[in-house]
Amino acid sequence: MKTLKVSAVLAVLAAPAFAEGDAAAGAEAFDRQCVSCHMIADGDNVIAGRGKTGPNLFGLSGKTVGSVEGFNYGDAIVAAGAAGTVWTEEAFVPYVQDPTNWLRETTGDKKARSKMSFKVRSEEDAANLWAYLSTFN
Repeated sequence: MKTLKVSAVLAVLAAPAFAEGDAAAGAEAFDRQCVSCHMIADGDNVIAGRGKTGPNLFGLSGKTVGSVEGFNYGDAIVAAGAAGTVWTEEAFVPYVQDPTNWLRETTGDKKARSKMSFKVRSEEDAANLWAYLSTFN
């Protein structure tokens, strides 16, 4: 019984620091903040967005960072992906809140720069965006 309690406590402590987001609120946040640069498209079927400045966000959850085929990424995000970084909520939320800082911390390169200049101001919006984008896998 003691082992079970310890295991339960460790599981809670190991859980992500981010609460689950609200996918419906994420859809609204995507429409307000992301559509001009990104789209969500499954092949030729565009589900949301119209932008082509940023990569297609379909299937983002669990995908290697900087790996959408045919997209011209910056060197730092490609390096993060080459090092094995994948998109999880724990990576996505701080990335969209400060892309350059996240790349610098993730790669260890103080000069790393992100091509994404937009920042999602609210951690709640960022978590909601993740919840929404995670529905497209």
